[in-house]
Amino acid sequence: MKILAPKRLAAIAAAALLCTPATYAADKVDQRQLERAVNEAIAPMMKAHNVPGMAIAVTAGGRQYFFNYGVTAKRGGKPVTDSTLFEIGSVSKTFTATLAGYAQARGAMSLSDPAGKYLPALAGSALGTTSLLDLGTYAAGGLPLQFPETVNNTQAMTDYFKAWRPTYAAGTHRRYSNPSIGLFGYLAARSLGEPFDDLMEKTLFPAFGLKRTYVRVPKALMADYAMGYTKDDKPTRVTPGVLDSEAYGVKTTSADMIRFVEASMSPAGLDDKLQRAIATTRTGYFKVGGMVQGLGWEVYAYPTPVSAILAGSSPQMVFEANKVDRLEPPQAPGADVLVNKTGSTNGFGAYVVFVPAKRIGLVMLGNKNMPVPARVEAAYHILTVLDGELAANR
Repeated sequence: MKILAPKRLAAIAAAALLCTPATYAADKVDQRQLERAVNEAIAPMMKAHNVPGMAIAVTAGGRQYFFNYGVTAKRGGKPVTDSTLFEIGSVSKTFTATLAGYAQARGAMSLSDPAGKYLPALAGSALGTTSLLDLGTYAAGGLPLQFPETVNNTQAMTDYFKAWRPTYAAGTHRRYSNPSIGLFGYLAARSLGEPFDDLMEKTLFPAFGLKRTYVRVPKALMADYAMGYTKDDKPTRVTPGVLDSEAYGVKTTSADMIRFVEASMSPAGLDDKLQRAIATTRTGYFKVGGMVQGLGWEVYAYPTPVSAILAGSSPQMVFEANKVDRLEPPQAPGADVLVNKTGSTNGFGAYVVFVPAKRIGLVMLGNKNMPVPARVEAAYHILTVLDGELAANR
């Protein structure tokens, strides 16, 4: 373990930057108790699901704690460290959302803009008049979880979006969708006039001080890139696909990801545009069940029982369309909330969660797609050690 010391929407988000929590629960951490809690949560999960390696990072009271388990690969693998690269799947969407917030802060686009403004080929189509906000919050009208197999290049993607017909009125239902937020990120990059991958690797990641976070892992670092494993324990890594970078393509380390979590909790000190971008991602746009949908992030009142978080990441929420209650005005990002996001690829599983008011957060990265409930339960167990108030609401 290593310890290291749209204009209206923009106005709401910017105002929230002035709000800071008054007290913290985790200023004093019993390191032995924390280590015991992490071991209690992670070791059984790895054994139950045959996970070769995991990296856990915790931030509490301004300090970072790293816990590493297992190996990067079953054959010839190295011990996992906080510098091991993992695929983070849909946690990538939080970076995509941040890029869009940054584009809005720069005046390149507005979340209220129609998609057709940045992709004229969509003119006359249902998606052409759909707002970027509805795309970014999976509320465009029922876009599916994945593209059909026939959509395998940019032209096929454009043709698919032009021909697509909504099942619901935009803004009324949430249907979790990689094509939806993928198009959102693609259009945000077009508004800035640069390729998405370049904007991530040359602008956004460096702006947060992330030194080992990539969409395209450099050849020189492939030895640090963990091998993922399928449910039947076959080695695998994510394969290229249309809008893969925007929806699920980021690879990062626990050290970089916990740095991003800290910035997302407390962006003071960052460039003003980045601060506004973070506030935009943590703004609540609609409610579905007990969860409030931000951009990329999913938000709950704090403290909240683990059952509420499990419901918010249930198969019903992932695979079905759910009617939403639009928040008017949008809910400014608060401190007394629990913010989280799960992510998976065929061979990897990730979970990120933080509570700004308590200055606590956790990153969980593994080279197998562990069941989401197991990740959430494990993380919740660790957080209860950091904040007794959460333990009382379990």
